[in-house]
Amino acid sequence: MNTTPAEQGITFLQAWTYGGPLMWVLAGLSVIALALTLYLLVAHRRGALAPTDLVSDVLNRIGTKDFGEARRLCERKPCAYSALALAALDVLRDGKADGGHVKDAVEAAGSRIAERLQGTVDYLCDLAAIAPLVGLLGTVLGMFQAFGGIANDLAAAARPVVLAQGVSQAIVTTVFGLVVAIPCLAAYAFLRRRTSRRIGELETLAVHLERVAE
Repeated sequence: MNTTPAEQGITFLQAWTYGGPLMWVLAGLSVIALALTLYLLVAHRRGALAPTDLVSDVLNRIGTKDFGEARRLCERKPCAYSALALAALDVLRDGKADGGHVKDAVEAAGSRIAERLQGTVDYLCDLAAIAPLVGLLGTVLGMFQAFGGIANDLAAAARPVVLAQGVSQAIVTTVFGLVVAIPCLAAYAFLRRRTSRRIGELETLAVHLERVAE
């Protein structure tokens, strides 16, 4: 049996047109979310936060009291572990290694690093919350347009086509808002757990650094 175009549904381009300007906002949010996810997958790798060769070299230099070379190694490879080591080296340079000064300095640096790492991941959660709200705004605007058409044309009840554009915008923006939000939330859940593991690994390395430095 042959079907008409109306029975076959609408195309993506038609849905985009129905959604109006808010579709561009949702598209922008999706691009930002994708770029942020790819960045976090790369930037929060174990090798990016604490390269194995750097950890080994820095610990060896600190163990032999070659603090200058240890500092140069950290400055050449800036990363989370470098920040921890530099915090310890600053204390050692000032001759305050006694009394737990190294531990305090490393723990303070570690807290800042952990907050920064988790804060970057939290942006995905923000995007996952904003996208459905943008879709809801489209829903409200679409329904406003639909019922506004009825208010301006008392004969609209007999002509459903008057409602079509407003109702289409209401449905399409809601759907696309969820399409953006759900992957964002899934990526956030995965990357949050991954980042928590990385922070735990950095804490272990920080304890080892404190022992060698003191």
